[in-house]
Amino acid sequence: MRVLLTNDDGIHAPGLWALHQAFSARHQVTVVAPDRERSAVGHGITLHQPIRFENIRVNGSLGGFAVNGTPADCVKLGLAELMDTPPELVVSGINPGANVGINVNYSGTVAAAKEAAMAGVPAMAVSIIAPGDRHVDDAARFAESLSLQVKGWGLPRGTFLNVNFPDLPMNEIRGVRWSRQGTGIFAQHFEKRRDPRDRIYYWQGCDGQTAYDQSDIDGAALGDRYISITPIKCDMTDYDTLRELSRRDVPLTP
Repeated sequence: MRVLLTNDDGIHAPGLWALHQAFSARHQVTVVAPDRERSAVGHGITLHQPIRFENIRVNGSLGGFAVNGTPADCVKLGLAELMDTPPELVVSGINPGANVGINVNYSGTVAAAKEAAMAGVPAMAVSIIAPGDRHVDDAARFAESLSLQVKGWGLPRGTFLNVNFPDLPMNEIRGVRWSRQGTGIFAQHFEKRRDPRDRIYYWQGCDGQTAYDQSDIDGAALGDRYISITPIKCDMTDYDTLRELSRRDVPLTP
């Protein structure tokens, strides 16, 4: 397959090149990734400054396009300008840190896959709980194998897969669980500090959810030592509510 690889951690991130190694043996791979870390930028795109790219070499031999924009920018530019032939698959990752629950809404990794799905290209976002590059090679090999299965199954237009790995070597993972996105709200907090000029600033943080009451939630699957795979739709319409509201008349004036 022709595969476009991207991420939100920057073009030098180990997880990206683990994917490159796993996919390049059997596929035609193009890397288009941010020139620096762009974590938690969501589905932002660049409108008020130029988008530039540079051909760079990583580890002396591997090459890719480094873009001064967001992950969504990278996919847009890759599809429209940088690839001579459109890809058959876009893979975003491997993100060091799970993208489950409400974090799916903030993740640049997930947004890149969503951008591809919006354009009609099958896509996967791939993340792992482990920080750094621990176990990313196992995750990358699984992602490549999964991609071949996905090609055979097909995905509906506008749907992509959000894949998350537990922090374990492959021989300790219990299996794969098809999961739904968790919707629990994390406890959020801001740490208030003062800089040397006595100006107030804040560090934002949150407490991750560790307990789940249903096993089919993405975070629960990870906690049970399963790989979590969640199909996500770009169409955010609440059709149940739409049907209910469609039966109600809304006057033009009070």
